Amino acid sequence: MTISKEVLDELLSGVENADDLLGNQGLMKDLQVRLMERMLGAELTEHLGYEPETEPAAYQSNRRNGTTRKTLKGNDGALPIDVPRDRDGSFEPELIKKGQTRIDGMDDKIIGLYTAGLSTRDIRAHLADVYGLKVSADLVSRVTDAVLEEVSDWQNRALEPMYPIVFLDALRVKIRNAESRQVKNKAVYVALGVNSDGEREVLGLWIANNEGAKFWLSVMNNLRNRGVEDILIAVVDGLKGFPDAINAAFPDTTVQTCIVHLIRHSLNFCGWKDRKNVAKDLKRVYQATDDVEAEKALAEFKAEWGHKYPSIVPSWRRAWEEVIPFFAFPPEVRKIIYTTNAIESLNRVIRKTTKTRGSFPTDEAATKLIFLAIRSFEKSGRAVREWVAARNQFAILYSERFNK
Repeated sequence: MTISKEVLDELLSGVENADDLLGNQGLMKDLQVRLMERMLGAELTEHLGYEPETEPAAYQSNRRNGTTRKTLKGNDGALPIDVPRDRDGSFEPELIKKGQTRIDGMDDKIIGLYTAGLSTRDIRAHLADVYGLKVSADLVSRVTDAVLEEVSDWQNRALEPMYPIVFLDALRVKIRNAESRQVKNKAVYVALGVNSDGEREVLGLWIANNEGAKFWLSVMNNLRNRGVEDILIAVVDGLKGFPDAINAAFPDTTVQTCIVHLIRHSLNFCGWKDRKNVAKDLKRVYQATDDVEAEKALAEFKAEWGHKYPSIVPSWRRAWEEVIPFFAFPPEVRKIIYTTNAIESLNRVIRKTTKTRGSFPTDEAATKLIFLAIRSFEKSGRAVREWVAARNQFAILYSERFNK
């Protein structure tokens, strides 16, 4: 639609500064109100079947019946709109529906502020300062609570039958206990899958009092109940009993300990001045061509550092059964399963979102915010960069398992 120069000149005839155009009493706001009222009037005309300046048919009982003032909250602040009425109350406008109090994606704006980690009080203050809107805490809660329905659908959605890789990890968040009112560190379990197209997909999140193999078993059963039939490789941290929990639900899955977790754990045992050299020598272990060479490199590491740092080699030995599968994979696959960086990047997004909160009043409050952080994470890009090179290798691995 093109607005003629003459109309623009007439509209702008009284505008002398930015406030006259964009201010709370400016032209743009007044124009928005007038246009909306004009559209509402047109809707009522269609509903009644006669124009405002004319009389309805004598047999028609339903007629225009004045207006009702409604204040809508939107990006431009509060908009006072006169909504036309009909006599028998059958008119239901499409532009501004009955009961509607917000426009211009105000719900999305509240959700966006909530996702950024702002508290209900902060959101209310922001809307008041920037838009001049006074919203209640109850309104903010209702808008954000609507996310829980979306969370439920997402958490119970059907999954792919097979995932080449699933990264499993847990992080801690502070949540207030409903009975004792004490703040506790609870475990947030996260499963991040890589599907056959090489796209990252968060399979679910679960909150429990503590991280443990028993709860991980319930997570694995949840994935199976939602349609997952097979996982080629599960990449995990060194939690005791974790491999058994995975294999109880998926007996053929190869469980791989995150190499980076082991390296970080090893470096915790040594002094700062030795860290660089220790890391360099450990590199010979996990970059070995096969498990025999890795065993040899670990023995050489023990000879070099075992006396000074006796706890490092035993930590590798305890996890060795979940380390050596790594050496059976070709370099293309190793690059992807070498670390849980994929899920750690997700955890960074979650921590960044939750750190401003201090603690959450309930599990549901934490779930809402973490889900929104996950949604933001997935929008940032889902493709695994190394997937093209590894795809054929995964196809071979799956074929070998299928033909067993």
